[in-house]
Amino acid sequence: MRRVTRWVLALVLAVTPLAATAGPDGRVRVIDGDTIDVGGERVRLFGIDAPERDQLCWEADGTAVRCGEWSGRVLARFAEGHRAECAAIRLDRYDRTLATCEVRGVDLGEALLRNGVVRTYSGETLRDYPEFEKEAELLGRGLWAWRHDDPSDFRASQRAPAAPQPVPQGAGACVIKGNISNSGRIYHMPGQEHYGATRINPSRGERWFCSEAEARAAGWRRAKR
Repeated sequence: MRRVTRWVLALVLAVTPLAATAGPDGRVRVIDGDTIDVGGERVRLFGIDAPERDQLCWEADGTAVRCGEWSGRVLARFAEGHRAECAAIRLDRYDRTLATCEVRGVDLGEALLRNGVVRTYSGETLRDYPEFEKEAELLGRGLWAWRHDDPSDFRASQRAPAAPQPVPQGAGACVIKGNISNSGRIYHMPGQEHYGATRINPSRGERWFCSEAEARAAGWRRAKR
């Protein structure tokens, strides 16, 4: 993941600058991959959507990547402490200023999209932002090097109540749930507290195990409860 970060930062610096516009300006403090404080004013970058802080992405071999944290770190390494010049568009429902911002002469939204650090925001379009996202996807940059959920889909899944998942039946059924979460690779045994609500998604590298020994050998550890 360090190689991805270094490569992204190099590309960000190469993006062609856009003309500066009036609006909120000041030193930047990065909150997450799409939200910053500019001179003490909370700003969400218009037209882009970063992975949530606790969101995971997955390598081809199923290894989990904390891509929400990664997105914020990339933005911080480029913008933290530098002066931003922003053009305010409107307030969002959380009373944050929606704006486009430039740091060191670079439009942050464009740079982050071109390098796959964020996705376009559903319902918000600006200039060529969708084309910048498509460029990153075609070239496999940033998030597009991993399997990942659109941040809006991830948020929707977190709001939805978790329905119990059917457990395999029959003699010899493999009923141990190997789940990947922020805590790493955890397996849940029947009867444990979170067993019923835990869902297994094989596309994310999650799986069923037939024995605890099998789960431990594969790198999973037992849930505490």
